[in-house]
Amino acid sequence: MEIIETPIKDLVIIKPRVFADARGFFFESYNEAAYKAANINIHFCQDNQSKSSYGVIRGLHYQLLPQSQTKLVSVVQGAVWDVAVDLRKDSPTFGQWYGVELTEENHLQFIIPQGFAHGFSVLSETAVFTYKCDDFYSPQLERGIMYNDPALAIDWKIPADKAIISDKDTKHPLLKDAELNF
Repeated sequence: MEIIETPIKDLVIIKPRVFADARGFFFESYNEAAYKAANINIHFCQDNQSKSSYGVIRGLHYQLLPQSQTKLVSVVQGAVWDVAVDLRKDSPTFGQWYGVELTEENHLQFIIPQGFAHGFSVLSETAVFTYKCDDFYSPQLERGIMYNDPALAIDWKIPADKAIISDKDTKHPLLKDAELNF
């Protein structure tokens, strides 16, 4: 596997080694020993999966400490634009975001560490998205930031009139008003 650094410290993309032939392909989607050898020491305890249609924007979500989550995300079917926002107050990149296209063809994985908000938009007709998490979901500590916060100016790669947003995600505060403890 190849580790691809991003401009934001600790936010990395994993490019697995894919073996493809006329029958299809094979790759290890997760191997704890290989990750440890690459100095990625994360113990995952919960897997999640979602299916969404074109135009869906999910996010921006995070959990506060002490149950903040590191996520390893990938796409099984379709394509998404995946975004992480640095919420670590002492980080030189606080409030900055980074996005990567994850598809069933490129097999890329995105590690979103604790202290980041996460969201994605669906670029294909449908997408099946997977998350490995290093802590359990905690509704009491779940928080969010408005997906269209003008201070973040995230390009979700979806025309505004085609965006499908949950009622819950339209009620998140702006970053300047968000509860943070990282």
